[in-house]
Amino acid sequence: MLKKISIVFLIIFFLIFTLFLIRLTYPREIDDISPEIFCEQKYLEKSDILWVIPKFNNKPISENKTWCQEILSLNKTLGLHGVYHEFEEFDTNRNQKYLQEAMNIFEKCFGFKPEMFKPPQLSISNENKKLIEKNDLELKLDFNQLLHKVYHCADDGTFPNWVIDLF
Repeated sequence: MLKKISIVFLIIFFLIFTLFLIRLTYPREIDDISPEIFCEQKYLEKSDILWVIPKFNNKPISENKTWCQEILSLNKTLGLHGVYHEFEEFDTNRNQKYLQEAMNIFEKCFGFKPEMFKPPQLSISNENKKLIEKNDLELKLDFNQLLHKVYHCADDGTFPNWVIDLF
């Protein structure tokens, strides 16, 4: 009986250690990039992928050219993170016009169209998945939060950024 318990603990330890190693090597991400949301510079610099909200608080990012240039100067991969970043924004079926507005704002700010899309709270309906696919955007969901270190501007994720940084 003691041997079985030891084997179970050894397996659990191995799985946790493996997950830790994966999280060390996979790209780091930061959600909720907007000039309207404070974001610590150290987390912007640590991240490989920046998930941008194009119209947070109904203010298009393209209106802040200085901010657009600052984000571009970080030389990171940029992706589209919703439109307004409302709770379960993409659980409600959206149309082409709704998504196109976000893509246009993104392009006006950065000079190129987004290639990736990550819905707020990782929540999206099947119809909206089709809309994202129709627009040639790579949908990012899966075990994203488990396998990647994902920080949040405003430090408002499930876990604080410092905890995510540790593990």
